[in-house]
Amino acid sequence: MNTKLKQGLGAVALLVVAAGAWLAWSASQDSGSGPGFVQGNGRIEATEIDVATKLAGRLLEVLVPEGAFVGAGEVLARMDVASLQAARAEALARHAQAEHGVATARAQVALRQSDLRAADAQVALRNSELDAAQRRLARSQDLVRDGAASQQELDDDSARVRSARAAVTAAKAQVDAARAAVDASRTQVTGAQSQVAAAQASIARIDADIDDAQLTAPRDGRVQFRVAQPGEVLGAGGRVLNLVDLSDVYMSFFLPEAIAGRVAMGSEARIVLDAAPDLVIPATISFVSATAQFTPKTVETASEREKLMFRVRAQIAPELLQKHLQQVKTGLPGVAWVKLDPAAQWPENLTARVPE
Repeated sequence: MNTKLKQGLGAVALLVVAAGAWLAWSASQDSGSGPGFVQGNGRIEATEIDVATKLAGRLLEVLVPEGAFVGAGEVLARMDVASLQAARAEALARHAQAEHGVATARAQVALRQSDLRAADAQVALRNSELDAAQRRLARSQDLVRDGAASQQELDDDSARVRSARAAVTAAKAQVDAARAAVDASRTQVTGAQSQVAAAQASIARIDADIDDAQLTAPRDGRVQFRVAQPGEVLGAGGRVLNLVDLSDVYMSFFLPEAIAGRVAMGSEARIVLDAAPDLVIPATISFVSATAQFTPKTVETASEREKLMFRVRAQIAPELLQKHLQQVKTGLPGVAWVKLDPAAQWPENLTARVPE
């Protein structure tokens, strides 16, 4: 009796599983559309963009209300830039000081070059004196040999030659010192020019921060809601507004594994919204998930595999959206139909019907 009872219960369980699988399949089909079509429930979604401040600061003003349509590059809000303007004035002062430093360093180079020329002239003078002393020494040596001059005169001339040579050596040392001073002055010019470049970079950075204090729309869209109010102090990356990109609108829905595997990218689709059941919006399949969204802990039976659901996205053409921007609303529930058979014809109730 126990064995027969167990067999009976097993048969009932199999019937329940089979009935559940049939219901799951039937839920994704419409008996009036034929076997080449499948449906899934979903909601209208769009790409959302957060407009946030790059730097920490106080929100000065918000220029657009919620629900407003904005264009790419339009200024939406402004941050307080008083501190940035003060920093810019300081950077301008440093820049002027650096420019003055360059002029001073260049004047020093000119002065050191003048000293170098003077030292070169001293070397030439000392070489001339040395040459004269050497000639006189030579004559004194001849006169001493002939007995026409005293030894004292010869000694004095020899001392003059040694003195002249020492003077030449000293003059050349002055030339080397003057040349080193010129090189040092040129190095100071390079350092001053680097300070000028650093000040210019600081000014450019502050200008960029001031520009970023004007929060602009990165693309066309609609203001969905305001996150912060004027006067609030925000941290870096603080959100101010949330935009919806109405050129990227789609419906996400889910299909069982057996059906999702037959959906090809670019397949035709139709969207019917609960709020406007008389309209049929044409769309295109732009995404099919590569992994299941609802997965049991273990998949051991065919019935459990049927529980695997894959996310699919039906994209509405941007050209169609541009014609009806005022009517586009996100979050609206509806049904997405997908044509699995490319050769199938859309039934009359799913023929595209959109407002003129």
